[in-house]
Amino acid sequence: MRNQHVGALLAGKLSLAAWFSLIGIALAADAPPAPPPTQAAAAISGHFTLDATDGRKVTDATFRGKWLVVYFGYTSCPDICPTVILRIGQALTSIGTAAGQVQPIFITVDPARDTPEHLAKYMASFDPRVIGLRGDAAQTQEAARQFHVYYRTRSLDSGDYSVDHSSFLYIIDPEGHFSKLLADTLSSDQLAAQFRTLVRQGQAAKPQR
Repeated sequence: MRNQHVGALLAGKLSLAAWFSLIGIALAADAPPAPPPTQAAAAISGHFTLDATDGRKVTDATFRGKWLVVYFGYTSCPDICPTVILRIGQALTSIGTAAGQVQPIFITVDPARDTPEHLAKYMASFDPRVIGLRGDAAQTQEAARQFHVYYRTRSLDSGDYSVDHSSFLYIIDPEGHFSKLLADTLSSDQLAAQFRTLVRQGQAAKPQR
């Protein structure tokens, strides 16, 4: 499901609002119904209340004043998630001191396996500027709902499970408003170009003294 509809969205065949409506419906059955397509994009709040790997309680407001680059995934993801996180770190290095105005965040959608200790060990393999966050099952579902992220566990023949999930980078502006989506297929150079543009936007929006 994820690959089919992501491809349609990026090809312009599926509207952004329609995608949000689709993945909202696909969340857990007890989640509130997805908003109508015409309201879906505006309904992305970018809010979350989660825990850092050091035990600190953080919210989106903790990082106010920076551009947030939020990615949902899980540590057992075999390829896409680690590739995206690696590219984000490479992009931060490419933009130099401007990286101080960008805060990447990785939110796990697999809290049962991604304990604080496990998530901390996983994040240590990547650029330390990318912060890993987790919550309990309810907090994870709420964070996903606020971003209209689809995720669902899928049983494997081995008796283990994987997690199907939507895979976008959610950009939140320094004032806490949803700005746009970036595809998970962007290269590190393309991400760096996007980050530079965001930083320039932020600088241009600041009142002149």
